[in-house]
Formats: sequence, C-alpha cells, structure tokens
Amino acid sequence: MDIKKDFPLLENRKIAYLDSGATTQKPIEVINAIKEFYEKTNANPHRGAYSLSVEATEVYENTRTKIAEFINAKHREEIIFSKNATESLNLIAYSYGLENIKKDDEICISIMEHHSNLVPWQKVAKTKEAKLTYMYINNDYELSDEEIESKITDKTKIVGITHVSNVLGTINNVEKIIKYAHKKGAIVIVDASQSIPHMKIDVQELDADFLVFSGHKMLAPLGIGVLYGKKEILEKMTPFLMGGDMIEYVYEHDTTFAPLPNKFEAGTQNVEGVVGLGAAIDYIKSIGYNEIHKIENEVVSYAIDELKKLDYLDLYLTPNKENHSSVISFNIKGVHPHDVASILDSEGVCVRSRKSLCTTFNEIFRY
Repeated sequence: MDIKKDFPLLENRKIAYLDSGATTQKPIEVINAIKEFYEKTNANPHRGAYSLSVEATEVYENTRTKIAEFINAKHREEIIFSKNATESLNLIAYSYGLENIKKDDEICISIMEHHSNLVPWQKVAKTKEAKLTYMYINNDYELSDEEIESKITDKTKIVGITHVSNVLGTINNVEKIIKYAHKKGAIVIVDASQSIPHMKIDVQELDADFLVFSGHKMLAPLGIGVLYGKKEILEKMTPFLMGGDMIEYVYEHDTTFAPLPNKFEAGTQNVEGVVGLGAAIDYIKSIGYNEIHKIENEVVSYAIDELKKLDYLDLYLTPNKENHSSVISFNIKGVHPHDVASILDSEGVCVRSRKSLCTTFNEIFRY
C-alpha cells in the first residue's frame, strides 16, 4: 500500500520524515476537512441560535461521538476536548489529584513517563505532602511484575503509566498494571499518545479510569487533544478552567457549572482541530490497524536489521519484539545527538535528537 501520496508535505519535500513520534504529517483528507469547515460551517458551537452555529455544533459534537466509539467509551460525555495530552494530564492533576490526594498518600508512575505525566505529579505530591514513587525498568527496558507489585502499594492512590514509551518504544502491560492498581484501590491514568496511532484501544476492556492522547501524534492538527475519564469520576471533579461554555448559571456571588462534557471545556474550543481529529480517525480506520501494524512491522524490522550491522551505533530495544513499538532509539558512539541529527538533516533525514540519550538512560535505569 503506497500511502505517501496521501501526504502533501512528503510529496512536496524531498525528505525522509522519521519524527512522527513527536508530530505526524497530515494526510490530504485531514487538510481538506479543515478547509471545508472554514469554507462552509465556520461558527462558534453552542453559542448561537442561528443555523450556521447549529451546524458547527453538530460537527463538533458528532466528532465527540466518533471518538467515543473509536475508543469504545461507554458514554460520549466521557470525552473531553483539550489542547493536547499535556493539558489533559494537568487537568487530571489539578481537578482530581489536588482534591483527592492527602498527606502521606502515594502517587506511583513509571520512570518512562513523558514529563507531562511526571511534573504535574511532582507538584501534587509537594503540595499535598504525599510521596511520589517510581517503577523502574530492568535490563530489557521493561517493567517487571515484581517492580509493579512492589511499587504499587496499599498507600497508592494514583498510578500514571505510559502505554508506549516515547523514548524506548516499550509497550507496557497496562492491562496488568490497571488490574493490580485497582486491587490496591488506586485509580489509573494511561498516556496513550504513543499507542493510539498504532493499535486499537478499548477503554472499557482496559478498565482505565483516565486515558489521554494528542491529535497531532495521530495525523490530526496541532493543538487538539482528548481526555477520557469514567463518567462517575468526572462528575465528582471540579473544573480546571472557568468561564465560557462550562457555565450553567452565573450570579453575583455564585456560579453553577454545566453538565459533562461542557464542564471541562471552558471558552471557545479548537473546532478546526476537532474536525481534523475526526478526519484523522476516519483515515486510520480506512487503512485499518491490521494493515498499519503490517506496514510498521516491515519498516521497523528492516531498520533494526540494518542498524544492527553498524558497530559504531548503540541500539536500545526490548528483546521481545511483541513488546516493542515503532520507536527506535540509538546513540552514535562518541558523537553528540544534536550533531548526528544535523548531519542526517543535511541529507534530508528528519530525526528527533535529545540533549543526550546517555543522560536519559542514566535517569531511567536504577541498578
């Protein structure tokens, strides 16, 4: 299947774009959907009684329903639109974490977490005088059962876990983590930013309490994200942002809030982003996850086989291919990652470089 032709930027630029883990390019279907919205339906949803605003509201809310079906949420009201996964995680930290964590409680996350699922919990732990604990990886870049069961304790109230590591590509066994955390009475937040472009996610089957992802990592526009939360939890939470469409009634000294999902969507939303996200989901479904997995497996397997032939390169991979996604991390021995990226860029190859992968791996290993 030749899908490169679906991406105008890749057709217009002679590059090998290998940074989709940070931001994917956009297929023409997404670009056209945004263009059509602005040409035919542009208005502020939920704000006007005129037909154009009603049509914009229908487009916006129909996409919410589409996303709920895409991840098999039980209720469409469980889908909250945000700016990105970072904002979704901050919403959970402020609206749930600060209200439910008490002194000496524990918050447990993996050492693989993106900073967006780490720094907010540092703040919550410090503010509430709670303890932030980490699950560390083993020599195979994985979380062992022993590590999970020793770090998630009877004191643990919140567990944050990335479904797929953005650094290592490790696919974590979130089903097992969720089941064990629930047994201990903790709620679980799953960061699916790196997994949802590659695999089918069923939030009811996972039994995740919260799940977040960013649209820009799954072919959608920048600036649109999703927070899924179980309805019974979201209804008990107070809003993170105030004003605009999240208000029911305002009095001089009191305010009542709108029901879900509006309670968490203050102000005019990124409607074009929502439209683009809906089109991106349609595009993913048109290809199918089975075909996506097949294409990725062929490309990733070839890349790993070729990279292993280079003796001046260190690869960081899980031995079990079933536990590895499409992220490939490596170091060129004796060369700074920024220099490697610059040299590759001179040949039209776009890769992500970090300050130092060596530093990163020193941080996530605890021997």
